[in-house]
Amino acid sequence: MIKSIVSTFFLSFILLAGSAQNRTLDYFLKLANQNSPLLKEYQNKLESNRIDSLRLRAGLGTQVNAVSNNSYAPVIKGVGQDEAITNGANIFAALSVSKEVISAGNLQNQLHTVELQKSSILNPAKISEQDLKRNVTDQYIAVFGLLQQVNFYGELLNLMRKEEILFKKLTSTGVYKQTDFLTFEVLIQQQELQLVQVRNQYRNGFRSLNYLCGEVDSTVFLLYDPALTLEKLPELQHSIFYQQFVIDSLSLSTARKQIDFNYQPKLNLFGDVSYNSSLVYQPWKNFGPNFGLNLSIPIYDGRQKKMQHDQIALSEQTRRTYSEFFAKQYRQQINQLLLQLSDNQKYKMNIDKQIAYSQALVEANGKLFQTGEVNVTEYFIAISSLLTSRNLLIQNRLENYQLINQLNYWCREK
Repeated sequence: MIKSIVSTFFLSFILLAGSAQNRTLDYFLKLANQNSPLLKEYQNKLESNRIDSLRLRAGLGTQVNAVSNNSYAPVIKGVGQDEAITNGANIFAALSVSKEVISAGNLQNQLHTVELQKSSILNPAKISEQDLKRNVTDQYIAVFGLLQQVNFYGELLNLMRKEEILFKKLTSTGVYKQTDFLTFEVLIQQQELQLVQVRNQYRNGFRSLNYLCGEVDSTVFLLYDPALTLEKLPELQHSIFYQQFVIDSLSLSTARKQIDFNYQPKLNLFGDVSYNSSLVYQPWKNFGPNFGLNLSIPIYDGRQKKMQHDQIALSEQTRRTYSEFFAKQYRQQINQLLLQLSDNQKYKMNIDKQIAYSQALVEANGKLFQTGEVNVTEYFIAISSLLTSRNLLIQNRLENYQLINQLNYWCREK
């Protein structure tokens, strides 16, 4: 039963290996970006910000309104409201025009505020893209590692199957005991079970990768090597992660200016053409224009202007503290990841030496195995040692990819 499962599994993998539908890391990254509701939300926020900019410009332009107020207060048999006050009836209709007059500096500052709001949306959107890219890449690396395990155990099982034929002949000629052959068979069955287990882990990991990217297809494909390389790290001031502090600083600056603009004199021009009549005397002549201006000059409001500036100063102090703390953590984390990557690469050299030694030992024992001059247990201890070393090499390779992925996360410029 196990042989049948393993054979079926290898056949399906051979078919997939020759398929043009094998998946790459870029495929999953594009899929995740397309399906991410968070990134779509940021796109909608950017569109809303564009509308805010248009509304601001429209609101500062000329405003036209049609207004109508009409009333009738009847007096019935001497009972009713005083006609000296109500005039009995009052009809008012007007087409009014108004415009707030603001300085060019005030207008520019308000437009700059809207533009900074756009940056406050765009920068977190870029960071969210980096978060998604890192998470998808981490999962891809993990699943690719499982695929390497599947390939390795498959190669080992094929090797053992070839040795099984020779071992069976040597046992039949009395070179090895029957108990040695049965021990060998048990080892083969263990490898078959291990292969089936890793295969199932790969299939589950692949489906988890699909789930993370919003893919509903449950078909399992092979994965290409992610082949990650270290990208160039930008200067801290050019990083999207530091850019948010820059945006906050500019926002506080425009808020400070806007406080000053709000305390400047305000001038509003207005005018209308209206009809206003009590319908008592020649109502057809009660048409006429009306125009004027409103001027407001702040004099005293209990020092609220200074209070608002003090609040801005406190916010700036908080921003600077977070900025300095982030810069320290950023440099510390980058240095730590680079040191880990360097140590990992040095460790790989030791693994390569161990693999070369184990490979030579397995080949030597393999020749002795064919003549019955080596103990079966010793032979498979050598194979186990080679297996452990090659597994360490696979893990080292995956850890390199993971460290590079963590470093590349910080490589995006503003």
